[in-house]
Amino acid sequence: MTTASRPVEQGAMLLLVVLIGLNLRPFLTGPGPIIEPIRAGTGLGYVGMAMLTLLPTLLMGVGAFASPRLQARWGTRRGMLTALLLLMLGSGLRLLVPDGTTLILTALLCGLGVAFVQSAFPGIIKQYFPGRVAMVTGLYSAMIMGGGAIGAQLTPLLAGGGHDWRAALAWLALPAAIALACAWRTLSDRQSRPLEPGLARRLLARPRTWQLMLCFGLVNAGYSTMVTWLAPYYQQQGWSAADSAGLVAVMALAQALFAVGITLLARGRDRRPWLWLTLLLQATGYAGLLFWPGQCPLLWAAVCGMGLGGNFSLSLVTALDHLPAAQQAGALTALMQGGGFLIAAMGPLAVSLVREASGSFAGGWALHLGLVGVVMLICLRFDPRRYPQAMATA
Repeated sequence: MTTASRPVEQGAMLLLVVLIGLNLRPFLTGPGPIIEPIRAGTGLGYVGMAMLTLLPTLLMGVGAFASPRLQARWGTRRGMLTALLLLMLGSGLRLLVPDGTTLILTALLCGLGVAFVQSAFPGIIKQYFPGRVAMVTGLYSAMIMGGGAIGAQLTPLLAGGGHDWRAALAWLALPAAIALACAWRTLSDRQSRPLEPGLARRLLARPRTWQLMLCFGLVNAGYSTMVTWLAPYYQQQGWSAADSAGLVAVMALAQALFAVGITLLARGRDRRPWLWLTLLLQATGYAGLLFWPGQCPLLWAAVCGMGLGGNFSLSLVTALDHLPAAQQAGALTALMQGGGFLIAAMGPLAVSLVREASGSFAGGWALHLGLVGVVMLICLRFDPRRYPQAMATA
């Protein structure tokens, strides 16, 4: 795979960035707003519903560790096409699920496909757009968040329009099929260069890799919790499925806008002030959900979404900034996502256990408020002047 140079090639790649980004979250955000009919149809409890987010997110983490080697062995095109096919099948098969276990298996199938895509794609972006990494990464992140908004809005709309919940979830296979067709025509047949021997081992030997993992994981644990439990939190307070889905959609749209906006604003190599801004926004949103849930819920959802979306794109850019070579930077970003998603998967489970024990989701927002403080302290270390020293053995 070579760097795209012609405008037509880059335009096609930008379209692929949009289509692929839109497909990476709807399978996670879709079930939350229609949780009650799913529970009635499958018998899943709150912990079982958390598995629809937890297990595929875990798989995203495990898959991210394997992704660089699989990409080098299979080639970018074959790996991406296979991953998008799995995502399409996972969504489409939800039309036929007879029980909760099968529904969870479809989530795992989707998670398997997404694991490869989102681990490989930041490195692909750096390779195709070396002079516009931040901007294109922001676009990619925005599309991920926008796809989450589409999933949250579309499923209750379809479920309320004559489709049952199975059909509402299965419709998400259509945009995955469109992305698959675009990838088939756009991606190169050429194989990726083999990984440098021992690259992953050398990266894992650096404390900075683990610091990036921890920050990414703790922040995205908040995202996993929001897409799983924000709608049920307000349904417990008497909101309808459609209205609570609107909150998730507002959160995701705010994520999308700020994911792009923050990369346009964050000039210079030092990303720390902007990372702290995104963390302060998250803290404000969690505090609002915890202490004043009935006052301005749309504001809390939007502010939290801005923080989550901005942090997601800046985290990818920050990891890519650490190393100049596209292959090395892509491997570091894949490892960050691998460990990070393993941590992020625990968010919905932790909040579901709090909910089962206390009867309220409030403790979950307090938990995430504390985790934001931890990430703020770790981000102090991300001084770009020290990147060569931090990655000296990579």
